[in-house]
Amino acid sequence: MRFIRERRAADPVPRPPRLRRAGALTVALVTLVAGGVLADRDAVDARAASGGSAAVGGHAGHAYALSPEQEAAALELQLAPVRGSEFRADCPSKGRAGDDPIVMWGRPGASHTHEFFGNTTTNAYTDLTSLRAGGTTCNPVADRSAYWVPTLYQNGVAQKPQSVRIYYQGLTDRANVKPHPQGLRIVVGNPLATSAGQNPAARWNCVGIPAASGDFPVCPAGSKLETYLDFPTCWDGKNLDSPDHKSHMAFGLGGVGGTCPASHPVPVPRLEFLITYDVRGTGLSLAGIRDGANVTTAPGYTFHGDFFNAWDEAELARRVKTCIVDGYICGNDGQPIQQ
Repeated sequence: MRFIRERRAADPVPRPPRLRRAGALTVALVTLVAGGVLADRDAVDARAASGGSAAVGGHAGHAYALSPEQEAAALELQLAPVRGSEFRADCPSKGRAGDDPIVMWGRPGASHTHEFFGNTTTNAYTDLTSLRAGGTTCNPVADRSAYWVPTLYQNGVAQKPQSVRIYYQGLTDRANVKPHPQGLRIVVGNPLATSAGQNPAARWNCVGIPAASGDFPVCPAGSKLETYLDFPTCWDGKNLDSPDHKSHMAFGLGGVGGTCPASHPVPVPRLEFLITYDVRGTGLSLAGIRDGANVTTAPGYTFHGDFFNAWDEAELARRVKTCIVDGYICGNDGQPIQQ
């Protein structure tokens, strides 16, 4: 019996090839990072004034273009083939609400609708204390983090995800990867995109069909829809958030096996959301923001997602060491998969 370091052919969730988009190195990958637990109305107003939630939906102040170096780094990691060195959490949906405790903290119902996974207490007032005290839908239960994405609709009817798997992968400077710090907040994706090329972190495909797309594919009978969303791999080592809600995270340079930029020297696991919906055919849309208003008709290329870390610190550190640093694919128990 031996441990495996490569993804097995029998992996129950095969991944489609990375999507190469024309002109992608000249298109900005929009990464949204927000944070800060606001304690009072003045703090909420100050956050709005700084662009955190000034507009309906809260995203108007968050879209931004990466430097050319970061554009290339984001695309290179997104295109890279996935190999060993990862662990995972399966986190079924806990429900949906018009809340966003990163972008629109303290404003219940003000956001477009999101589907929430993981921590069972997540709402507009979520902070690290409430997450630590909350339950979780995740396997393993050591993961009390909150995760959320915009709600998917088909012909105007909200669709609950059939499954949600969160991969934690060692792509950048694997030997030196550190656990995400408690309370770290990350938002990735471009809710204001006007084309698929403006959001290379997200991609859609049909289960069993390898071709991937930046917008919704039309899945045939016998298949179903799934989406992938990739997060940055480097942290500045100091801030759980940043004044502009983006500067504390970056994409590693040089693709898989590369290094972090000097400005963000701490390599962290790359989160990858894999979400499957038991839907096929046409009539698909997302909750989002269009022309300053919350809608349920946003296109697939506006997909984005949020992460608020509340893992048990010791257990997260063990998994990073056992699975990522030591170079194994691990199951939900954080132990190397055997064959």
